[in-house]
Amino acid sequence: MFLNRHSENLLAELRARLPQRLPPKLGVAVSGGGDSVALMHLLHQVAQNEEIALFVATVDHGLRPDAAQEAVTVSRQAAALGLPHDILHWAGWDGSGNVQDEARKARYSLLAGWAQQRGIDAIALGHTADDQAETFLMRLGRSSGVTGLSGMSASRQWEGVTLLRPMLGITRKDLRTYLTGIGATWVEDPSNQDPRFDRIKAREAVSGLKPLGIDALSLSRVAENLAQAHAALGVFAQESARNVAQLEQSDVKVDRAGFAALPKEIRRRVLLGCLAWIAGQGYPPRQAAVEQAMKAIIDGRAGSLSGCLLVPEGMSVWICREFKAVEARVSAPDEVWDGKWVLTGPEISGAEIRALGEDGLRQVAEWRETGRPRLALSATPAVWKGGVVLAAPLAGFANGWHADTMPEWPEFHASFLSH
Repeated sequence: MFLNRHSENLLAELRARLPQRLPPKLGVAVSGGGDSVALMHLLHQVAQNEEIALFVATVDHGLRPDAAQEAVTVSRQAAALGLPHDILHWAGWDGSGNVQDEARKARYSLLAGWAQQRGIDAIALGHTADDQAETFLMRLGRSSGVTGLSGMSASRQWEGVTLLRPMLGITRKDLRTYLTGIGATWVEDPSNQDPRFDRIKAREAVSGLKPLGIDALSLSRVAENLAQAHAALGVFAQESARNVAQLEQSDVKVDRAGFAALPKEIRRRVLLGCLAWIAGQGYPPRQAAVEQAMKAIIDGRAGSLSGCLLVPEGMSVWICREFKAVEARVSAPDEVWDGKWVLTGPEISGAEIRALGEDGLRQVAEWRETGRPRLALSATPAVWKGGVVLAAPLAGFANGWHADTMPEWPEFHASFLSH
């Protein structure tokens, strides 16, 4: 009776954190560890109850000799449940950088590619309340603010696929109790015991907090509370941006006085939202650099940050793409340039898309009529044939060409909700 009730509670907690309406095809990433194996079994029940198709994938990073056999074991477990299973191989690590971070990014990219091939819109991941608690402590050690301490999100986009984390309210202990009760087996990754990794140190720290009444579940709930505060600040930042930041083609014009009047945290979010819309989401700039840039906007001084320039003009500051960040980027017409822009127009043999630059500006007299700074226009995409500019739509010289952001690029004011 206890096991049945325990299973029902886990299933209810997991289902409450999934979208109300699930897609007809749902993927699940299963490594063979206890968390993901439990997720597969629980989602199998959900899939049967709601008549959706469940697909399983295992990523073999090739970093441990046992990984290949573990993937085969998952394949057998999936087959026993009547679920299709694929093994995805990573062979891209060159030995540089943080291996765990590189493996994580590669894992998500492989899973996203697999999902797109299978016509799957969403993939469930096996992160638990313990993972959330460890993430919270690691970010606490880095003096993170509300954004960082919000922890892992329950849902996020990765290369066009939705990643779901429906077990952030469930502990590893509860999942292993469930697996034992249904007679399922799992493997333990030896790296989960390696004290060289920060996550393992955080895991040990969580255990040490128990005398204070702090455990993985309580820390996970704190992260969830902060996530709600983070979302509320995002809405405030979005509304503030509507008042102080004006979109001008590929640039953003910020009112200095209005920006200065905002609370500091909202100023930070407005600035990061502008940078994200102009240059794309990447690793956020260091706090000290953001502080300097915010002060430069208020003071009306020039500056640069994350591949963007701050160009003062009277009581405003333009935020625009930096020419140095794009001068080497070349694409064909109809292809994406700088990860964002697509230029379309007449078919011209030998035409290519490059940044306008100073050489191009000298050929485009119309740029002065745009009212935008020279520095801003120099980083906009133009159609070149050899050394001749055929068109520069964002600089006032269309000549039959159009410049549009790629369909996946967020609407300007939506950028502020992610910071």
